[in-house]
Amino acid sequence: MQKTRKVIAKRFKISASGKVLRRTAGYGHFLRNKSAKSQRRSAVDKKVSPGFAVHVRRAMPFA
Repeated sequence: MQKTRKVIAKRFKISASGKVLRRTAGYGHFLRNKSAKSQRRSAVDKKVSPGFAVHVRRAMPFA
């Protein structure tokens, strides 16, 4: 039986339509140095590239 990789399960999520989503890097600190525009864009989850999404899905068999 395959096991879920907990490290990957904490960092990625699979949307209802099947897309693999990730958080934006660097959004947790030094926000005063970032423009409002970049903060707005960083607040939204990003799509993972198709090639890397294969590896993420393989590590999360029950998601």
